[in-house]
Order: sequence, then C-alpha cells, then structure tokens
Amino acid sequence: MKLELPRQRHLNLTRCKLMAILNITPDSFSDGGKFIAVDTALKQVERMLADGADIIDIGGESTRPGAKLVSLQQELDRVIPVIELIRQEFDTVISVDTYKAKVMTEAALAGADMINDVKALQDEGALVAAAKLQIPVCLMHMQGQPQSMQAAPQYSDVVDDVKHFLQARVQACIGAGIAPSQLVLDPGFGFGKTVAHNYQLLARLSEFESQGMPVLAGMSRKSMIGQLLNRNTSERLAGSIACATIAVMHGARIIRAHDVKETADAIAVAQATLFGEEV
Repeated sequence: MKLELPRQRHLNLTRCKLMAILNITPDSFSDGGKFIAVDTALKQVERMLADGADIIDIGGESTRPGAKLVSLQQELDRVIPVIELIRQEFDTVISVDTYKAKVMTEAALAGADMINDVKALQDEGALVAAAKLQIPVCLMHMQGQPQSMQAAPQYSDVVDDVKHFLQARVQACIGAGIAPSQLVLDPGFGFGKTVAHNYQLLARLSEFESQGMPVLAGMSRKSMIGQLLNRNTSERLAGSIACATIAVMHGARIIRAHDVKETADAIAVAQATLFGEEV
C-alpha cells in the first residue's frame, strides 16, 4: 500500500507513518501562535523530522470547536511561504491541512505533496481542484461545522454513519477522476462527536480498512482525552500515546500528532508487536 507523490516519489504505507502537526495559526487549541514566524516554523520542522516525523502537516486555519473563520488571503499568506521554505530545506512529505480549493492549488505549486481536508472535498471547487492536482487526499468526516459541531452531535450508529459518509465521498472522488489508490480516510475524531462516539470509533477503527484505503487517526491532545481523564491540554501526552497505540494496533497507517518523539516510540512498539520486528 503506497501513495504516489509528486516529483516521482511515493509514501510506503506498509507500516504506519507519523504525520507531525505544524499549525501556522494564532488560535489552534494546543499550540496556537507558537510557529507563526517562518524561522520558528523551520526550526520546529527540523526538530520534528529528527524526532521521527514522516509527514509535516501544515495548517493555516484552526478547525478546533468554536474556531473563527480565516479569509482565503490570510490562509495563503500563512502557509505558502512556509511550504516553499520547507520544500527548499528538507526532503520530506508535506501535507497541507485545508478545505479551500485555492489553497490546495497554491500549496501544491509551492511544493505540497498531499491534501488533508477536514471537509472531504465538499467545499466549493475543492473536488475539481484536487482532481486536477492528482496528489493524494485525506478525506475526513465532520458532522456540522467547527463553529457549532460539538453542540449536540447525534448518530444512528457512529461507526456505520461515518463509514457511509466516507464511502460516498470516495465515490464522488472516483467520479471526478481521483484514483482510489490516492485516497486516505480519516473518521474525524473530535469533529462533531461526543466522548463516547470517539471511543466507539477507536474501538472499531479496523472496520474502516475494509474499504481498502489507508486510515489516518488524529487524536493528539484532543478533548476526548481531556474530558475522559480531566486533564488540560498540556497534560494529555499519556492519553494521546495510548490512543495512538490503540489506533496502530487497529490498523491505522498514519498517526497525526503533536508530540513527535513520544508518538514515534509508541508506533515503533506497536508495530514490533504487530509484525514481530526485531528490536
């Protein structure tokens, strides 16, 4: 299982890969404001790669519950210079965390290798843009919008409902000309789900593999951990590592995380258990 990337490269997902989060935003729930300056962002990328990151996921608009919308130009101004510099300085896979068609296009031109879209290419023009770019896309499930998604999320069966949504988006992508081999699925932990919904998804994460596409799991520092353990954001490392480990054991091929070194260790242990690798 591999994703074909630009510049005649590929990302082998036979084993789980680590996607490190780089938020170029002032209001992200965990690290807002830390990496807005380009030089600070580059230093963080260097650190994350040294700690074991395989993919750098760059976002210019927070999608935390209650987040404010960001204009197109503001998002472009935040992410494009950083993508250009990372592409110049590092040979790594770059993901752009956006739902806007223009940002997808400009990011790919600047050097991004894949798209990570919380709206699963449902925003205006996004599906057409992604099909033209022909780079891998992660399709995520979200019930509602970031401003209101946690108000009262409801499902008949959260796992079945999310699976059906993702199946429909996969079919839309195929119809637009995106190859199934270029798609990644994300059940969207914390995006319009209660704490119980999130842990039901985690317990049954292996069911998403049945669609034949790699699964991305992103639970790092989220409220599903904070509410369960009564921990603030800075105290959620142990819970995040537990969630990442369980996700790998249930078949996740990409783990999205803030704490790179610790998560890389957890992935290595989980995979040694799964595949009997020598240690």
